[in-house]
Amino acid sequence: MTSDPRILNGKHLSEWLVDHEFRPRVERIKEEYGATPRLGTILVGDDSASKIYVSNKGRLASRSGLEHENLLLPSDSTLGEILDAVREWNANDEISGILVQLPLPGDLKNHQSLVVDSINPLKDVDGLTPINTSNLYRDLPGLRPCTPKGILRLLEHYHIDVEGLNAVIVGRSQLVGRPLALMLLHKNATTTIAHSRTKELAKLTTQADLLISAIGKANFITAPMVKDGAIVIDVGINRNREGKLVGDVAFDEVVEKAGYITPVPGGVGPMTVAMVVSNTIEAFLLQHREKA
Repeated sequence: MTSDPRILNGKHLSEWLVDHEFRPRVERIKEEYGATPRLGTILVGDDSASKIYVSNKGRLASRSGLEHENLLLPSDSTLGEILDAVREWNANDEISGILVQLPLPGDLKNHQSLVVDSINPLKDVDGLTPINTSNLYRDLPGLRPCTPKGILRLLEHYHIDVEGLNAVIVGRSQLVGRPLALMLLHKNATTTIAHSRTKELAKLTTQADLLISAIGKANFITAPMVKDGAIVIDVGINRNREGKLVGDVAFDEVVEKAGYITPVPGGVGPMTVAMVVSNTIEAFLLQHREKA
């Protein structure tokens, strides 16, 4: 599958970035500043999927030469305890980037925005604080959400220019759909956001030169919904009835129709993790420039 030129291989690119971009940048930072960027992750509860995500981020950070610190908080932690942990790391100059693994467990989900908003914008490696969201809206420099940033980096790597393309995003989340729409607009794509309540969805998707699905439904995008030769980006991570990891796109049938397509696993997921590393490095540099 990986030898097919139509497959946009995020796993391969993330590994290339570690060797050719991240480690060399970290080495230069060590020489210039006498310090190493450090990623701090906060995991609340014992959700198995969240544990895997945090572990993957820490592993890639370490391979890239970063330091990594993971704070584990029990699932019965109070909102105040989580906010105190964030504030402590905001004030800790050794922590370059802060990532609170979402979703938070139980009723804490209702307070996720408050937790995210409490992160120092210069350490916000998820790119979700109000200041970074505003910077994205106004196309000003700042830390960008990792999944959209990873998607654009993947397209750039494969020399796919989005300017002038008709892009349709299925999914309107604050993590992917909304920020990705803005980032594509800034690159002069014509962008439409669709979602689970969009009427006659296939009429939109079949017009897309670039189709991104981030709706979280296994095999939701089928071949009749895809334009011949379209670029198909699958953000979904789902389990089918057999327990197999699959995306939102029915890969086996859509791959025959698409011009380019991302696999699941091995497509967007590794790029999201890679952009956590990228943002941690950028966050370190932003903070040191602020002090200069």
